[in-house]
Amino acid sequence: MKLDEIDKRIIGALQADGRRPYSRIATELGVSESVVRYRAQKLEQAGVLQVVGIADPLRIGFDRMALIGLKVRPGSLDAVCHAITAFPETSYVAAIAGSYDVIVEVVCRDTAHFTEVLTQRLHHVDGVLSTESFLVLEIHKMAYGWGVGEVATTAELA
Repeated sequence: MKLDEIDKRIIGALQADGRRPYSRIATELGVSESVVRYRAQKLEQAGVLQVVGIADPLRIGFDRMALIGLKVRPGSLDAVCHAITAFPETSYVAAIAGSYDVIVEVVCRDTAHFTEVLTQRLHHVDGVLSTESFLVLEIHKMAYGWGVGEVATTAELA
């Protein structure tokens, strides 16, 4: 999907505040509310945009958060990623370049839950050769407002 300037500005506005009313975004961009609503829905349907509430898991009762680097058997990257995305504990799964083939973020209730996810499920995914875990001690930044810049007002667009 090719994004134009209005799409990018809608994304930027919703990244800054996912609860911002379409009417306010429309006013800031100098377009109608229906244009903003239609475009936001189109962006969501295309998988470009997802508006969700983000919470720090370590502050809402989850005691273990970790990043896990995986080395996978050649030719099994897509199957491994697909299998792991089905785990309810995974919040991020990405194929990467470097020392690992996949990086996974998991959020678990406690050490026992993390141990079960790692040793009883992740290690049993066909194609996983090895793992290395990095426990998150404290989150200093969790941001999702990248890539589209600031929202311009009508005056700035003119």
